[in-house]
Amino acid sequence: MPTSQRPQFVLASASKARRVLLVDAGIHPFVYPSNFDEDQVRVTDPPSYVATLARCKAEVVAPQFPKALVMGCDSVLAFNGQIYGKPENKDDAIARWQKMRGQVGEIHTGHALVAPGGRILVRSAVTRVYFADIDDATIVAYVSTGEPMTCAGAFSSDGKGGLLIEKIEGCHTNVIGLSLPLLRSMLEELGYRATEFW
Repeated sequence: MPTSQRPQFVLASASKARRVLLVDAGIHPFVYPSNFDEDQVRVTDPPSYVATLARCKAEVVAPQFPKALVMGCDSVLAFNGQIYGKPENKDDAIARWQKMRGQVGEIHTGHALVAPGGRILVRSAVTRVYFADIDDATIVAYVSTGEPMTCAGAFSSDGKGGLLIEKIEGCHTNVIGLSLPLLRSMLEELGYRATEFW
């Protein structure tokens, strides 16, 4: 497809980490947060929950950009049978880390891509995260940086939180908020190539 016919790529998310991932991969999105009320979604299964939220966010924004590719995303941490998004406050973040240390959690990220004409693809990806067995002082120091407060699961693997993760199994960019391999395959399914956006 000639570059002149390449659609605009719209990211229906205010996530700086997702925008940086896309830019680093050669896709320069127009950022237009959906402001979708996540409390409307009552799904309890992690993959279905993030897929539903991603779809809702993309569908809210897509009508305003009918000739664009619109992407919605959402991430949560599934740990001990519960779904965790961003911590409510610092005490919540500390309590979470005290439970997570030395344990394994799963980051689920939903991806929804609306193409010009309204066709929509919805997928989810999961990555297992092995948390280091850190002491309380390290937890408090990390939470005090403020970094965990804007992240699903109360950690950022591409920031200071990367020091507190022993290993991951699965797509590493999925932990940051968007699986680039999954995005590539979704674009291809819709008839595009990721390289067209370079």
